[in-house]
This record gives sequence, structure tokens and C-alpha cells, in this order.
Amino acid sequence: MKDEKKPDPDVIHPIPGYENEIYVKPTITRPDILVGEFTYIADAEFERHVTHHYPWLGDRLIIGKFCQIAAGVEFVMNGANHQMNVVSTFPFYTLEGWEMTPPAPADLPYKGDTVIGNDVWIGQNAVILPGVRVGDGAIIGAHAVVGSDVAPYSIVVGNPARLLRKRFDDALIALLLAFRWWDRSVEEINRLIPLLTSSDLETVRREIQARL
Repeated sequence: MKDEKKPDPDVIHPIPGYENEIYVKPTITRPDILVGEFTYIADAEFERHVTHHYPWLGDRLIIGKFCQIAAGVEFVMNGANHQMNVVSTFPFYTLEGWEMTPPAPADLPYKGDTVIGNDVWIGQNAVILPGVRVGDGAIIGAHAVVGSDVAPYSIVVGNPARLLRKRFDDALIALLLAFRWWDRSVEEINRLIPLLTSSDLETVRREIQARL
């Protein structure tokens, strides 16, 4: 272990003396936000990056393990959506003094939970819209606006986000999804670091195949 310290997912500040990078999981206060171990954000807090998240709607933000979330990222939840199958999109029912009963749930553009996989890198100032599902190992470019699902190990950029390319060929992606390194123990992940950080993809392919 580096400096004879074992990685601890319950530590808030994984870089001693530096407050603008935190492990997210131990800071979560809301039951409708679920974050996996070792996911970090380049900020001193996380929940302010989750907007329009109203408890009565019932949607959840679910983020996997080992994700890397840059500064300025925003997770926009279903409360941001307005009713669009009527003449006016103005939300009278939410504001004081207006005589409107809340619309039926079926009339609201509810997109469901927002789900981010494991080992996902979300670039600076990216916006993740309601109900999006981002697959394991994906990369979201800086300032991207993601309104549709992102396949595992793909790179998306732009507004609206579009596929730039896949990170690896389909066979290697399938191996990585089967291998699920993020679910292994800290000790095993430490031993796997030379493999996880190798650019020799043929060796990576052989080693993973041997371990499955």
C-alpha cells in the first residue's frame, strides 16, 4: 500500500491537506442519491451539483464506483421538466397564489432514475439530464449536454452529446464488462493497477481472459 495506508472509501478528503477533491459517498445525506465507493468530485461538496431533485417525484441519482466527476458538473433531475402537453408550460401549481392542482404524474415528462455506471469520467461543466443512463467506463466530454443513454466504454461530446468513438473494440469491451474490476477488493485492485493502467491492450486482453 502507498505510504503504508490502505485506500479508505469512508475518508472524505483522499488528498491530505486538499479540500477541493472529495470521495462522494461519505458525504451523501439524501436517501435518493446512491453513490459507490471511491467515486470522487473535484469540489468540496457534491449534493449542490444535483439540481431540481424534489422528494415527491421519487426519482433517484445512482452513481457507481470509481467515477471521476470534474468541477462544474450538474445532474439535472426530473423536477426540471415542465408539462408540455398543454398550452402553457408555466408551472402554476408550484408557485404561491395560483389556483392550479398538480397535474397527474402521467402528464409530466418523468424520465425515471438517472444512472451512472462504474469508472465513468465526467468532464468539466458537463450536464447530465433526467433519466439518462451512462454505461461503465464511458467518458463524457467537457461541457457536454447528455440527454440520451451512453453505451459502456464510449466517448461522447457536444451539445447535444454525440458519440465520438468507442474506447476499445467490442471484444475488449465485453471482456471488461465481464471482468468488473471495480467490484474486487482493495487489495486485488492494487495488484491489478499495472494491468488497469497499461496501454498495451493486447496484453490487457490476454490477462483479463486468463482471469475470467
